[in-house]
Amino acid sequence: MSEDMRSLRAPIDPDLTLAQAVTGSVTLIIPTFNEAGNIHELLRRLADALPDPEQLPCEVLFVDDSTDDTPAVIEKAAADHPFPVSVLHREAAAGGLGGAVVEGIGRADTDWIVVMDADLQHPPHLVPELVGEGIRTGADLVVASRYISGGSRAGLAGSYRIAVSRAATWLAKGLFPRALGGISDPMSGFFAMRRRVVTAETLKPLGYKILLELAVRCRPRKVAEVPFVFQDRYSGESKSTAREGLRFLAHLASLRSATPLARMIGFGLIGLSGFVPNLAGLWLLTHAGMHYLPAEIVANQAGVLWNFLLIETLLFRDRRRHRHWADRIGRFALLANADLLLRIPLIALLVTRFGAGALPATALALVTTFVLRFAATEALVYLPRRTRS
Repeated sequence: MSEDMRSLRAPIDPDLTLAQAVTGSVTLIIPTFNEAGNIHELLRRLADALPDPEQLPCEVLFVDDSTDDTPAVIEKAAADHPFPVSVLHREAAAGGLGGAVVEGIGRADTDWIVVMDADLQHPPHLVPELVGEGIRTGADLVVASRYISGGSRAGLAGSYRIAVSRAATWLAKGLFPRALGGISDPMSGFFAMRRRVVTAETLKPLGYKILLELAVRCRPRKVAEVPFVFQDRYSGESKSTAREGLRFLAHLASLRSATPLARMIGFGLIGLSGFVPNLAGLWLLTHAGMHYLPAEIVANQAGVLWNFLLIETLLFRDRRRHRHWADRIGRFALLANADLLLRIPLIALLVTRFGAGALPATALALVTTFVLRFAATEALVYLPRRTRS
């Protein structure tokens, strides 16, 4: 074990100053997208906030997805600061802001990782306090929170953004009461985490709520919080858009469906929702004069397409790259229609051979074919192809 790691686990004297208490080493990961106007001021405030490098060795890593001159501005500004500053520019912004943070985590080999935005809505002077709080309390994750005593969401522009932020917080905490039980502000993008508790390979971020991803997938043993006042953006425009809101909802669904049981429940709920387009299609076709039997077959395809789109978006988003979309929809449709062909003979078998009533036989057939279809969908549509050795 390194000397730094031993010092992290040693008890902290409560009489020490913050700068004396902070030990170890820190990588400050700052994801950027067109933030050129904020870089000089951000680095200036960090230089004022961070302790002497001998007390808190700190390096700043910008992970950049910009389409402007942000990388060049960072490289030019880096020479004027006492701590190492580097920039990793990504040609493909895989995973959005969260994906940028994960790439930064993969490159970090320090004791602590601090994540913050570049727009100065996260006050740089709190960086050493976040790490110091983690060392004092033994926490694996320290979150800068707007929703505890001393914190404020003042920098959120307008009642609409405040309402959206609150609704997103309630939704996330409602879906993950255990993983987020000790976190009052799971939407915060400002936090410190011990590097040893993060397994970058398990992270599958989507959009900008990386704290949510880390808390749910990595399950830190102990969480602490530090209040902070959310500041006004220093320069540039907010990246919060309706599209990011939709990505957030898809991210929640992906996290919630991470276990096989949760995926099966989600699969069933999506299947039930498929009755709406199915019945709507049947009504339209029969009222247009089509016989009800061929109309049922055609209308069933509307339900199949509906189910496929929702399952692709909400349940198996991270498994879509293994097969071409046409291959996936063809296999899915084949399985969905085979379900009809299997269900009717199974009902007949249960009624004629085993003497079951029509209703219990139908219910048992529905459950049986549902379980088989879910297992077949995972295995035949969304599992990766086997590669020949």
